[in-house]
Amino acid sequence: MQLGKGNLYHIYNQGNNKRKIFFNRNNYLFFLKKVNTYITPYADIIAWCLMPNHFHFMVLINEIELPVTSNTVTATLKDSISRKNRSINDSIGIMLRSYTRAINKQQNFSGKLFREKTKAECISCHKGITPSYIMQNGVTKINFKHPDQQYPQVCFNYIHDNPVKAKLVIKATDWEFSSAMDFANLRDGKLVNKKVADEYVRFNL
Repeated sequence: MQLGKGNLYHIYNQGNNKRKIFFNRNNYLFFLKKVNTYITPYADIIAWCLMPNHFHFMVLINEIELPVTSNTVTATLKDSISRKNRSINDSIGIMLRSYTRAINKQQNFSGKLFREKTKAECISCHKGITPSYIMQNGVTKINFKHPDQQYPQVCFNYIHDNPVKAKLVIKATDWEFSSAMDFANLRDGKLVNKKVADEYVRFNL
């Protein structure tokens, strides 16, 4: 992933061979704790949604690299000796590998849980934006049906509408594992930065 400071991104990945990555409620909560540890030091989270076999995050990148010894980023002794900084790409990779080890142990699996490459689509870059997404092999793609809307709003709505499109729930706010409930003031979740989100989007699902 190539990420630029000050830009909005839609970051997503899915289970290898479309396999499930979350098997029970505790798995979802465990993953969110890792997100808080490994992503929030670098970025404000605008929206998120965890689906049974994939995830979405809409983030504003604040830092590309941080010191490994930072209190907000877990560091091993080896990391501290071998390098001074850790990039957000490295941090996301560590997060996914750590989660994979836990799930492999829980499910008696082996090998990769996620697809090899995590995708990051720039929402605010003027160059390289794909104006329309489609569903491809179960990977998240935005269908740009409302050209009058700003691109961040389209992405924001799409992320929250995923469980409805998958027929897991009737309303976006019925799905526990997304930020829809937070924006509807049905829960006081701490993962999203609603103050920053208000600069780019409005919750109108």
